[in-house]
Amino acid sequence: MNSQELALKTANLILQKKGLNILVMDLRELTTVTDFFVIASASSDTQVKAIADFVKEETKKIDERPWHNEGYSNLSWVLLDFVNVVVHIFLDDTRKFYNLEGLWADAEVTEVKD
Repeated sequence: MNSQELALKTANLILQKKGLNILVMDLRELTTVTDFFVIASASSDTQVKAIADFVKEETKKIDERPWHNEGYSNLSWVLLDFVNVVVHIFLDDTRKFYNLEGLWADAEVTEVKD
């Protein structure tokens, strides 16, 4: 599975758990750190954890596992690092504060909706 397919797959998994404002940001022309960010919001810390756990479980079934994850201790921002795709699951206030969309405003953005 290439990085774009994995980004779209994780975005759709987030959608299945009712994640909000899901964006796939193509960073391939902007940085060598990663190919894509998948950014989403959740309405509670419980939902942040549920989404992150679901993404980890479902990607494991297709032999994709995060190399690293962070944020499980406070659940306001969980990051799942698949190397070429980095998934960010935020509470709304935390997402607004860090404003990744603004920091990477030059990226091509795909909004994922129902």
